[in-house]
Amino acid sequence: MKKIVVLTAVLAFLCSCGSKDRGELIGVKGKKWHPEKPYGMTLVPGGSFIMGKSDDDIAQTKNAPTKTVTVPSFYMDETEITNSEYREFVYWVRDSIMRTRLAILADEEGKTDPNEDGIAKFAFKDADTTDLTAWEKYNLENYVGLGDTGYEGRRLNRDEELIWDYSEIPDEYYAEVLDSMLIPEAESYNGQRTIDWTKVRFQYTWMDIEAAAKHKGKKRTDFIKRENLEIYPDTTVWIRDFEYSYNEPMHNDYFWHDAYNDYPVVGVTWQQAKAFCEWRTLKKNIYRKEKKRHRINKFRLPSEAEWEYAARGGLEGATYPWGGPYTMNDRGCFLANFKPLRGNYAADQALYTVEGDAFEPNDFNLYNMAGNVAEWTASSYDPSSYEYMSTMSPNVNDSLNNRKVIRGGSWKDVEYFLQVSTRDFEYKDSARSYIGFRTVQSYMGTDVIGTVKN
Repeated sequence: MKKIVVLTAVLAFLCSCGSKDRGELIGVKGKKWHPEKPYGMTLVPGGSFIMGKSDDDIAQTKNAPTKTVTVPSFYMDETEITNSEYREFVYWVRDSIMRTRLAILADEEGKTDPNEDGIAKFAFKDADTTDLTAWEKYNLENYVGLGDTGYEGRRLNRDEELIWDYSEIPDEYYAEVLDSMLIPEAESYNGQRTIDWTKVRFQYTWMDIEAAAKHKGKKRTDFIKRENLEIYPDTTVWIRDFEYSYNEPMHNDYFWHDAYNDYPVVGVTWQQAKAFCEWRTLKKNIYRKEKKRHRINKFRLPSEAEWEYAARGGLEGATYPWGGPYTMNDRGCFLANFKPLRGNYAADQALYTVEGDAFEPNDFNLYNMAGNVAEWTASSYDPSSYEYMSTMSPNVNDSLNNRKVIRGGSWKDVEYFLQVSTRDFEYKDSARSYIGFRTVQSYMGTDVIGTVKN
């Protein structure tokens, strides 16, 4: 026992002798953190504001009484998420599924030599363990194959470019996989077999932190949720939302045609918008991991309070993002894309949606916070939520409430819905031709505070 005590004392002495902290408590130092503004986003400095109706409640909804609240700083997309940006998500998931199927078939057929031509080029990267680290080898031997397919956790080969041109398919194995991604022959018309988008599903896991905090006695696994959903926008909304109206061209072209690249994506449910946020976080963290940088905190939908604070652009008591109380400027031009003059949709120079950066931005440099498309928020809709929500970073998110708050009004709405304080809702599994979204990311730190303008 005496030897152990002496040895412990010697070790303690040796450790302190070579230390640069001179025995003082200096804390654990990690990598230096440098705030980085995400591409296409603007920093909204946190602060307090009066949330709720500042004018008469014309619709008499009585669901937005005034309340002073405070929100922390956050980054927000300058525009709504566009068709081009959402297509990047859809194509990334499509390509990942294609690569996974190619790699599995290559593994089953023993085509794993990267020097071979054909499907072997798309074999799992870890099929050759030569360049794997000790940790990767350990995980490959002990944890891979524990899921439904037996191939979970395997590294895909993303270096090889996928082939979609039928005339360039390298072998019959590749042809078999490509055929499995297309709609059946019986469902094709005009000689076209397109991708079966019902097979393009995004899977992710998340932890219900709020529920875990309220039920500390349960296991961590009780709060881990697994999602698996189709992510392709519902283009039929252009038909279903408007009976006795010819909108087939929008159904056929709006999402995929390059003419609409910079227009806001629509036909996306609240669940799909949330999945997009998870993918965007994953995409950025994959890059940062390769560069050996800090992981970022996740992209997400804004809370209702964050959305209204951002829409006001620092203007206290304003009716619209540009101030108020009118929707036209002194030259008689409309300031947003909505339904003016009892249905003269074209009076604001737009029949349907407009580009994400159309019209002038508010003082936070955010475009179309009124009109164009209504936007999903993270908050659940309750007419009385303002009465009981917190005054610090308020958010009411009830997992049992399927009604989610949408804000901002859209191209088909009258001006009442464009007001920054007007509340509306839609069910989280519903998609509409007039609802889109934009994302936010919490600012790391508290040294950015805004000031409210009167």
